[in-house]
Amino acid sequence: MEYITVRDAALSFISSTAAVLLHLPLPEKLPPMQEVLPMLPMGIRMFALYVNAHYTYLQKDYQKSLGIVEATLGMQTQQYPIPSIYLHLVAVMDYMSLKQRDKAKQHLLAAWEIARPDDLIEGFGEHHGLLGGMLEAVIKPEYPEDFKRIIAITYRFSAGWRKIHNPDTGHDVADNLTTTEFAASMLAARGWTNQEIASHMNISVNTVKWHITNAMQKLNIGNRQDFKKYMLL
Repeated sequence: MEYITVRDAALSFISSTAAVLLHLPLPEKLPPMQEVLPMLPMGIRMFALYVNAHYTYLQKDYQKSLGIVEATLGMQTQQYPIPSIYLHLVAVMDYMSLKQRDKAKQHLLAAWEIARPDDLIEGFGEHHGLLGGMLEAVIKPEYPEDFKRIIAITYRFSAGWRKIHNPDTGHDVADNLTTTEFAASMLAARGWTNQEIASHMNISVNTVKWHITNAMQKLNIGNRQDFKKYMLL
């Protein structure tokens, strides 16, 4: 029977984290998670479970992803701000995919309450494209200056992310849309109507149409379903 070492656990954590966050295939022959987790310090263990929840979200098993989030947040005996923020953000992603906006908002505000005192806002920028317009709907109206800084992080992070993701996967995640165009387009790709998007993002239906039209022109597509080729779904 083979036993993994702390070094093995650390390498597994690093390689799986990189693959999941870049939306790349997982490395082959990873040791089972139940063997890796006990070898990691508690804060890193929580982040590893965030990675697992994020991976499960990408597999579109949103209820299972939420279960991982809730169990992980419930087991912590002291506050680990960064993994807690990231876990709440995955829950936002899950609930937005399930069209449960109120629950998504609860988790976004929980993440924001942890992040804002120490200015731990990087995770919000890194996850912007997956949050389904929640930053525009919730953070922008109340914290406009913080929102601007988050969007600046989004642009910096997304540029580097796409340079690795797009060539490696052959996908072409959109790189020429504004963050608002991307958020509206992502919801449209998920089947949201203009009225639903407008209500969620606190903008008019005409403004939604304007963002969607601009995005379609930039991407040279003629059908809302074609957004799926360029969005993070």
